[in-house]
Amino acid sequence: MKNTLESATARAQTPFQNQPFIDFSKEENRKAQIEALEQVKSELGRKYPLIIGGEKIMNEDTFTSVNPSQPDQVIGYFSRATVEQANAAVQAAATAFESWKHVPAEERAGYLFAAVDLMRQRRFYFNAWMIYEVGKSWAEADGDTAEAIDFMEFYARDMLRLASEQPLTRIKEEDNDLVYIPLGVGAVIPPWNFPCAIMVGMTSAAFVTGNAVILKPASTSPAIAAQFMRILEEVGLPAGVVNFLPGSGSTIGDALVENPQVRFIAFTGSRDVGLRINELAAKPRKGQRWLKRAILEMGGKDAVIVDETADLDAAATGIVASAFGFQGQKCSAGSRAIIVDKVYDQVLQKVVEKTQQLTMGDVTKPETLIGPVVDANAMKKITEYIEIGKGEGQLVSGGGHHGPGYFIEPTVIADVDPHARIAQEEIFGPVLAVIKARDFDDAMHIANDTEYGLTGSLYSRDPQRIERAKEDYHVGNLYFNRKCTGALVGVHPFGGFNMSGTDSKAGGRDYLLLFTQAKAISAKK
Repeated sequence: MKNTLESATARAQTPFQNQPFIDFSKEENRKAQIEALEQVKSELGRKYPLIIGGEKIMNEDTFTSVNPSQPDQVIGYFSRATVEQANAAVQAAATAFESWKHVPAEERAGYLFAAVDLMRQRRFYFNAWMIYEVGKSWAEADGDTAEAIDFMEFYARDMLRLASEQPLTRIKEEDNDLVYIPLGVGAVIPPWNFPCAIMVGMTSAAFVTGNAVILKPASTSPAIAAQFMRILEEVGLPAGVVNFLPGSGSTIGDALVENPQVRFIAFTGSRDVGLRINELAAKPRKGQRWLKRAILEMGGKDAVIVDETADLDAAATGIVASAFGFQGQKCSAGSRAIIVDKVYDQVLQKVVEKTQQLTMGDVTKPETLIGPVVDANAMKKITEYIEIGKGEGQLVSGGGHHGPGYFIEPTVIADVDPHARIAQEEIFGPVLAVIKARDFDDAMHIANDTEYGLTGSLYSRDPQRIERAKEDYHVGNLYFNRKCTGALVGVHPFGGFNMSGTDSKAGGRDYLLLFTQAKAISAKK
């Protein structure tokens, strides 16, 4: 283990760098991705067990994950965990925690570095799983895998920083230290829309800090989480440190949140589910010795503002990329375009033209930009919102949907009132509400006038307006003259305000603190 400790420490001495995205215009990369798609296709339809304390358990009661492009194609069959098994997983994690919390930070980081190296080797393979299981385009899938790699690399390094001597005011008569210790057992509940990046980021942050984890993957993307569990097994992560528990969120999710042995819940998903978790976690249960910590990221209703000084072509490109990347199924998606009156018609026309150039269809093809939404429930919800939007504004592009997969055309609805439902409620699909503002001040007011505060973008060449937005645009991630999606680990620590969550700042130097508690130790000389 000495070599592992030395290599982890040495690796952390080099500067962190984001994983470059794959250039699919190169023939060798296209060939590698096609081969990975064929390999994953040959693995579809397998059965996956629960993993509790290292034991693999196959239940008779299973559920399927399907390809949203071809819903009759089964990605995999997954054991559906029971409440009793959820409680057993908590107990297994609690047992593992007693030894794992004593493992040196360098050793814990070493496991994560080893997992990073394996995921780098299997990058095309992980991309392929996301192309099949959630309908990501090649570029969107690769961005997801790259972010997962970045999260692990960043958090392993940052754990070593937290484990080093912390700066304190020193006094002559005492020796003083500040150490960060783990919380205990945690429930990690990731979303399906970044089924690799967010799942890996939340899980790795939790266990590298010395906690033990129950990973409950999203029911629409458990296969990708299963592939990550395979990596953790291969690098030798001790049994019980991460337990794999697919199943119904309303059943085992509640059981995990309410279990008195669970110390924290890390969740990314919808506002309503996040609020429920917050409420359940706040109530102490019999035998509970702590206030549970809830780390919540809950979505957004993000806006791209364009004023009359902006580069209008760049603004339109940014609006379309923000609204329709991965079919608008991002909490950071720019689902509102707020355009000042003087350039409203020009920008709207450019947005419609660029939207109609997007290619929708088979995401196993490299040229396809727009795939399906994730499942039948999502399709139903989004198409209902489009019908609502037709009554709240003018449908100027898209609006249709196609089968047999869950395909919805990128949809632009213009002349939307700022308080319309499609301008206030998170749709989580390829629907853009275009809103006319009188001027910049009005645009700023409209942008802030929602219950969310996750991401936002301003296209402007006016330095005074940019400075004003820095102060008054109330979002956790603010961008100027670029799209409002695509946060990079270490570059754009990610998390929002208000109903967007607890401003967790994933991928930043504050994030690991959420999974630890600080202990001050003083000794009189």
